[in-house]
Amino acid sequence: MNNGKEKLVVEVVAAHNLMPKDGEGSSSPFVEVEFENQRKRTQVKMRDLNPGYSTISEEHEDFIMQLYNRIEDCFERPICSSPDTWFDVVTRVTNDNNKIQKRTKNVSRCLNLGSYNYLGFAAFDEYCSPRTIECLKIFSASTCSTRVDGGTTTIHTELEEHVAKFVGKPAAIVFGMGYVNKLSCASCLDRRGLIISDSLNHNSIVNGARGSGATIRVFQHNKPSHLERVLRENIAKGQPRNHRRWTKIIVVVEGIYSMEGELCKLSEIVSICKKYKAYVYVDEAHSIGAVGKTGKGVCELLGIDTANVDIMMGTFTKSFGSCGGYIAGSKELIEYLKYTCPAHVYAISISPPAAQQIISAIKVLLGEDGSKRGAQKIAHLRENSNFFRFELQKMGFDVLGDYDSPVMPIMLYNIAKLPAFSRECLKQNVAVVVVAFPATPLLLARARICISAAHSKEDLIKALE
Repeated sequence: MNNGKEKLVVEVVAAHNLMPKDGEGSSSPFVEVEFENQRKRTQVKMRDLNPGYSTISEEHEDFIMQLYNRIEDCFERPICSSPDTWFDVVTRVTNDNNKIQKRTKNVSRCLNLGSYNYLGFAAFDEYCSPRTIECLKIFSASTCSTRVDGGTTTIHTELEEHVAKFVGKPAAIVFGMGYVNKLSCASCLDRRGLIISDSLNHNSIVNGARGSGATIRVFQHNKPSHLERVLRENIAKGQPRNHRRWTKIIVVVEGIYSMEGELCKLSEIVSICKKYKAYVYVDEAHSIGAVGKTGKGVCELLGIDTANVDIMMGTFTKSFGSCGGYIAGSKELIEYLKYTCPAHVYAISISPPAAQQIISAIKVLLGEDGSKRGAQKIAHLRENSNFFRFELQKMGFDVLGDYDSPVMPIMLYNIAKLPAFSRECLKQNVAVVVVAFPATPLLLARARICISAAHSKEDLIKALE
């Protein structure tokens, strides 16, 4: 400041001047701030443009957007092929420091280390694909209705029977989207109940628990001893204000944690829940189909009877190469969800061809297609995952997670390294997913590798190189 009295003159710009104009990209939300001896650029808050209105975004969200804009080329890269082992990534260019990403007609053939295609079903499959195409001809792409109206077909009932049989529960209910599945099912819980959630559970579980209206408590990630302490304290205290007994207590964990690649310590958690009469809810989005001798998830891998897990949730977007999700449990639980779960009552049912893809994939895994391809896929996925994890660690990378897990987070820590890592991999025709704040803590940026049974040894060696 000049003598501490430098005059600041802000040129107020009308909101419409900050909006994109015809034929132009997005304008920068900045105005000129004039000093006597210099000119600066500063961001205008929405309340400055609309006096009396609250801001649309908070300051920390502005920070995220400014950060994201500088590395936007590392995200949402358009793909113009199926998410197979190798896929085509559309080349983009920018002439304004990433404000606008323009697609070109050029593509790069890249090794896919980012998709959740754990068993290789996302590309053409000799058994699944013809049946899915035939189902499309018969049932069309959509039911155009909810399950309770005109959206239940013979394919949907068949899928629910196959899912219940596959995971080892009496009944199951399926949904068109895995995220909404977790989000809406939790909202059906009793408001006088208690949800105890792992501190690193997925965002969908967190939001679903909040929407339920139940009391929420958190235990330290994958620490059964802390879970027991939280259970004892809350059972002793009871409900807030009236201190009455909880109507029910549900402990929510994941089979494989998507940002850590760790297997849940399910044996210890089940024992503790039995001791205190709490229900166990396991989210197997990343573990169903991917671990266990026949791909039946963490219960099979860890030798746990599925009767000891009250609610089993999973998605079809990973190992089965489709979309949607499921809840499996007792017949009474599934019947209750059919009348109360918003995703079942109000949302459109899962696409019939997508449902047929899942049925066919389950049949391959169970050997009902007349081949041993299912067992071979699961074995190959485990071999690939353990080989890649061992080699990364041998090279000196800080890799999170457990052996047998196909999810491998490589810690980059400094967020400035994140775009450098992503861009350099793309130059070498290797497509990776990088994850930063707010999905992770600010100083715990990482690259997340997802291994597939479809990867060959040569593919993995190239990726390591």
